[in-house]
Amino acid sequence: MFFEKLTKIDLNLLLTLHLLLEEKSVTRAAQRLCLSQSAVSKNLAKLRSQFDDPLFTRSAYGLQPTVKAISLQGRLHTLLSHLETITEEAEFDPQRSHYRFRVGLVESTYPLLLPHFMSYILNKAPNVMLDTHAWDTETIKKLQSGEMDIGITGKDLDPKYANITMQTPADIRGQEIYRDSQMCLVRPNHPVLVQEWTLNTYLQQRHVQVRCDGKDQWLLDYKLAEKGLERSIGIIVPDFNSAASLCTHTDLVFTAPSHFIKLIAKQLNLIVLPLPTELPQMAYTLFWHQQKENDAANCWLRNTIISHCQDLSASTIADNA
Repeated sequence: MFFEKLTKIDLNLLLTLHLLLEEKSVTRAAQRLCLSQSAVSKNLAKLRSQFDDPLFTRSAYGLQPTVKAISLQGRLHTLLSHLETITEEAEFDPQRSHYRFRVGLVESTYPLLLPHFMSYILNKAPNVMLDTHAWDTETIKKLQSGEMDIGITGKDLDPKYANITMQTPADIRGQEIYRDSQMCLVRPNHPVLVQEWTLNTYLQQRHVQVRCDGKDQWLLDYKLAEKGLERSIGIIVPDFNSAASLCTHTDLVFTAPSHFIKLIAKQLNLIVLPLPTELPQMAYTLFWHQQKENDAANCWLRNTIISHCQDLSASTIADNA
């Protein structure tokens, strides 16, 4: 019977499992639970018996979750988040909440977007935590399962290419934060700086490419391919900062959103060049699952981000003028 199964569920055990999945350590989980390590170990033994699975194996890098444990993680986060809303007021109170938001972010949002709203969150929600993860091929699924609360990444605005570069399911909602165009980055004294900067010059260079959403190509490559053109990629790297760093001591050219390019150029003393071909703008977009549409905590975080970033598009237009 349904009620008979519920009476066998120990919420404290589920909370222990949730924290063990987060921390991958009995010691750290015990600290967060304010329990002894032996008490957490006993809870883990009970969990293994309840789920008929070892749940974790020990390694040099801490506890490694089994396939079974990983399959439970998203559902556990959703369940505990819902339980937290039961104990809170109908309206989310950031001053009193201890909510832990799980957020998937494309790397370039850290210097571009977070400075606009993090100070506000730290001030208005002193006990709230943003648990950020890299946006990857699994982020949409994690939004659907409840393992992630929100995500932010770039989205192509041209529907023809958006269906190729990133498809969002019908149950995923989105809100554009701001639009950006692409620019290029090279080192000082790069040979191209004494040449006419044309598309032909651009294509004669070797390029550094960032792998985004598991793909080695993005909109620029598709647009060039329509003209029978192709860039020469010298290296593919996993993140924007590594790509920019490579430009400091090579003749590689890096193409990325202009806001990021201008920030990193100042930090690394690099030269900014325009992209010598037309390319539709992209939009940094906030995503969440439809089940979170009216969730008070989720609404608060979304509205905080959107309201604090609303002037970005205007500043980007002014910068590019």
